[in-house]
Amino acid sequence: VAQNTEYWLNVAGGISAATVGLFLMCGFYAIQPNEAMAILLFGDYRGTDRTTGLRWVLPWYSRKKISLRARNLTSDKLKVNDKRGSPIEIAANVVWRVEDSAQALFDVDDYQAFVNIQVDTALRDIASHYAYDHGDETDEPELTLRADAEDVAGRLREELVRRGAVAGVAVDEARLAHLAYAPEIAGAMLKRQ
Repeated sequence: VAQNTEYWLNVAGGISAATVGLFLMCGFYAIQPNEAMAILLFGDYRGTDRTTGLRWVLPWYSRKKISLRARNLTSDKLKVNDKRGSPIEIAANVVWRVEDSAQALFDVDDYQAFVNIQVDTALRDIASHYAYDHGDETDEPELTLRADAEDVAGRLREELVRRGAVAGVAVDEARLAHLAYAPEIAGAMLKRQ
């Protein structure tokens, strides 16, 4: 009887040790370079871990991984009106990255979709402030989308930095990727030039 009891105590101790070990193993996670892990305790944000390598927290802390790598976004071609009301097609190429992981995860529903929408909105706004090309009236020179691409790109970047701040997103570069008159007036505008 004593041997049987000792055997069952050893089995129970082994099962307990394995259970505790498995429970503690659940707290391990790995972070690659340019990644971050948001740490939460029952839905309450506790901080962001950016240290690369194998890490450990208490198993009841939940974790959300987020990439901090630079991303490239080429927007769809938008059909908008320029400052003079001429229909044009415009698209942008934007290099962006997550700067504040907590804002990206918790201040907007989907930060990638948010960036896409903000790029489209900023393009529409920029196009409405500039004419596609210089018009017939040359009294006072004005900046145009076609002739002053660097200035337009700078203004687009500033607009995207301002809009992306709410989501913890940094914009490294923004450029116009496509600029043309809309197909229905392109022939008439080319003849005029």
